[in-house]
Amino acid sequence: MSVLPGKRNRTPAWMRRAGQGLSRSPAFAAASAWLAIRYLKFVFKTNKWIVEPEDALAEVTPELPVIVGVWHGQHILLPAIPIGLTASVMISRSLDGEITARVAQAYGNRTIRASGGRSAKATLKKGALKGFLDMKAALERGENVLQTADIPKGKSRSAGAGIVTLAQKTGRPIVPLAVASSRRWVLPKSWDRTTINGPFGKSAIVVGKLVHVDAEGGDAAIEKARGELQLELDRITERAYALTGKPE
Repeated sequence: MSVLPGKRNRTPAWMRRAGQGLSRSPAFAAASAWLAIRYLKFVFKTNKWIVEPEDALAEVTPELPVIVGVWHGQHILLPAIPIGLTASVMISRSLDGEITARVAQAYGNRTIRASGGRSAKATLKKGALKGFLDMKAALERGENVLQTADIPKGKSRSAGAGIVTLAQKTGRPIVPLAVASSRRWVLPKSWDRTTINGPFGKSAIVVGKLVHVDAEGGDAAIEKARGELQLELDRITERAYALTGKPE
């Protein structure tokens, strides 16, 4: 069956029901997370790593706490990378979100279970408002937070206003971050080009220029910063893949 450009096949109802059932199974989530943790450790240990800039942590430290922004689908290996920072991480309430949350917690991070939406109704249903307030509170306590910059199930790699609004309301800068591996598998039907990093390759982590948002600038400041974040994430993502020797 052909698919029109820009359209996604809807997951069959029986698969959604099965997934919902599994997501409520603590045993399944625990087993999946156990396997994922060991796989990520194996991938990290068997890859040759490049960090750019080399003193990225030293540059970021004076700005703590910060909001780390990444593209959806490019974040899977992040928990296993010992970059010297832990964070409160916003993770969806889905099945893969439950597994991801357990993995993040295993590496010392705190999780906030919520995700953004493409409409007001979806946003409320997914707990995004509570998630926003929880992340704001975490920053006010001096904790870093990590959030995907693009909206779940929206347009891939298109920075949304949520992460920028959080920066404006808290006065904390956004640190754009990109991770790429030469050996990788991209899930073909994933909306966000979900990438599974593989072992025995070359990997790169690139930190971009901090994005600051004018607290008094209103909507114009949010849009300006959103554009800056978009450009910087695109730039460092391309750079990270180039450093691996296998461009995207």
